[in-house]
Amino acid sequence: MTTSPRPSMETHPDILEMRQRQELAERATSTPQGQAVGTLAFLTGIYLAASPWITGFNGLSTLAVTNLLVGLAYALLMSGGFGRAYERTHSMAWGACALGVWTIIAPWVVAGNASTTKTIVNNVITGVIALLLALAASAAARAAESTKARGGMTAPYAHGR
Repeated sequence: MTTSPRPSMETHPDILEMRQRQELAERATSTPQGQAVGTLAFLTGIYLAASPWITGFNGLSTLAVTNLLVGLAYALLMSGGFGRAYERTHSMAWGACALGVWTIIAPWVVAGNASTTKTIVNNVITGVIALLLALAASAAARAAESTKARGGMTAPYAHGR
């Protein structure tokens, strides 16, 4: 009685699919444009977190804390540290869009009298930049997905590679 050899883990369909998704995420973030967007987005998040102390409205504690937390969250989302699969990269870009919109409206929404000229200018400009960078990251992820759909992705890993 002969038994067929068991397929190796290298050729398992789930492993192949995971590798393809990893390659897709890498394709979206490994271009010079993708790296520039990621770097600028990270710096935007760090600036937003520090902006109350940079621009001098740290006395408005609710907005200062909001900017600190949203800035750190944005920097973490857009740095790519948690988005190594396409689905997470794409979802995180949309989450970062929401943080950009929140940054724009925060001076009027947070408790207290936080809507001064300084806070409005800072948050609107930073929020628009954050939103545009997040949209660019989402577009890069979508472009990588459309490349895959057109058949531009490399062949799945062959056994023995």
